[in-house]
Amino acid sequence: MCGIIGIASNKPVSINIINSLKKLEYRGYDSAGLATLDNDIINEKKCSGRVEELEKILFKTPSNGNVGIGHVRWATHGIPNVVNAHPHSSEQVSVVHNGIIENSDELKNELESKGIKFKSQTDTEVVTLLITESLKENKPLNSVFKTLKKLKGSFALGIIFKKFPNIIIGARRGSPLAVGYSKKENYIGSDSYALKSMTNKISYLDDGELCVLTKDEVSFFDKNLKKVNKKILTMSENDVSAEKGEYKHFMFKEIVEQPDTVNNCISEYVDSLKKNINILNFPIEPQKINKIVLIGCGTAYNSCLTAKYWFEELTSIDIEIDIASEFRYRKLKFNPNNLYIFVSQSGETADTAAALDLCKKNNVKTCSIVNVIESTIARNSDWVLPIHAGIEIGVASTKAFLGQLTVLYILCLKLAFVRKDIDEITYIKNISNLKKIPDAIKKCLKNENEVQLMAKEFISAKGSMFLGRGSSFPIALEGALKLKELSYLHAEGYPAGEMKHGPLALIEEGLPVIVIAPKDKYFEKTISNMQEVIARGGKILFITDNKKESLNENIRFGFRVPHIDNLLSPILLTLPLQMLAYHVALLKNCDVDKPRNLAKSVTVE
Repeated sequence: MCGIIGIASNKPVSINIINSLKKLEYRGYDSAGLATLDNDIINEKKCSGRVEELEKILFKTPSNGNVGIGHVRWATHGIPNVVNAHPHSSEQVSVVHNGIIENSDELKNELESKGIKFKSQTDTEVVTLLITESLKENKPLNSVFKTLKKLKGSFALGIIFKKFPNIIIGARRGSPLAVGYSKKENYIGSDSYALKSMTNKISYLDDGELCVLTKDEVSFFDKNLKKVNKKILTMSENDVSAEKGEYKHFMFKEIVEQPDTVNNCISEYVDSLKKNINILNFPIEPQKINKIVLIGCGTAYNSCLTAKYWFEELTSIDIEIDIASEFRYRKLKFNPNNLYIFVSQSGETADTAAALDLCKKNNVKTCSIVNVIESTIARNSDWVLPIHAGIEIGVASTKAFLGQLTVLYILCLKLAFVRKDIDEITYIKNISNLKKIPDAIKKCLKNENEVQLMAKEFISAKGSMFLGRGSSFPIALEGALKLKELSYLHAEGYPAGEMKHGPLALIEEGLPVIVIAPKDKYFEKTISNMQEVIARGGKILFITDNKKESLNENIRFGFRVPHIDNLLSPILLTLPLQMLAYHVALLKNCDVDKPRNLAKSVTVE
């Protein structure tokens, strides 16, 4: 959460800072600000709300200066307002910060006991004032280094100094920080996407490292303040996918891109000529895998839960799933023959990264399924399986979810085959079925108008319920999550068979209930559960791949997805739920791409 940018240049930087903050706004949009060094002063400008408000302020009163830092905020400490917006500056220092300082209250009390005054409610101002105090006896790098020793928590920092107007210092512990290189200009940023319009040459700070930027050079230091060398990576210069183009919202564009997302995954991993899956170099010999533990948060957790059904159906491996934020607080029994798989769109999700770190400390084998191969989780894993979804800007994940599902299914198939849990005929048949998915997704998207009609049922609803059984249960969870994220309506996903054990009390006349019922072994049971809802006045929105099921007068709306294979139905059943959440949000005039209180990359615990 939160996005930071820093630029050291030979020309004014405020315009490039604003443009970078616009790209970082998916990480936070409660407030925005920048600070530049100009004529021996720290010129700070901040606003509550979006970057466009900051841009208006700069239009009226421009900021000069060839060195500067900027920030978009997702509030943790202190309400979203101008005072709590970043940067936080003293007479000598200005700081932007992504993350949380866990011992900020303790440090604040120590500073206040010395007579030092605070202006904001934030944890970040503690960092600013600690560095300011240290500067009385130390140069900038040592001041930052000594301050970092006092801090507990996860953070990335960008710091400028009034008396040292040519440098920016960056520091990273937990939260990501990238460094970009250009001629007579260097950068720090929360991610490479923010820097991509200015450079395609990138390095990444590892945990505990610092960097010092000038317009001409970048120096890196480890956690002991010893100089280190960093590898410079070259990114693709194709930035088309980062623009909305003809679409009104990034989210809808990303929904429409899903046939390509799945096709890219299949093309990357499946050898069509040999009818084989090209997944090699397993960190554990497949036959020796005792258990697979799937770990994720939010949408990524739902993809793990879906994959559990696939692994149990196709392999003989024990499968366990865990919410990343709970994983490291349990009394775990690590096993060297277990494979721990971490799923994250950004590859920077703080809880998931911390769970991975715990696994590394216990010397077990890890795999990451991520969208950003340069990310912390990818770099710290023994094995990486990218989802190849391309840049995803909408806060509510869509194409990354389908990418995660596709890669998890491909991995499941490969493991099942090499372990001889399935025969070659079944293996080739399942690969063939998978290759039909992109065209089936296109067919689903063509029926968007049907979903628009369904969306109208939610305008006056107090909430809704999503029901499914088997692998449709996690899709019910995902559908409810999307509706909550985008439209701010209460929505819950349940196993349909659990209705009688409590949730049935919520059913009342007119309540929208989305029933997800593919033609599988659970179909008749799900229909029976649906009848329980109908008998109590629930308004049924029925989603199925069953061509024979007629829609009777008790079903308000129905949506059919193509049927390919029962194992693959979760991928297709997801699509109408994504479109439903999108259109309900539009009807309620919600901000589709940037839902309130949420951020794309969750880099705090």
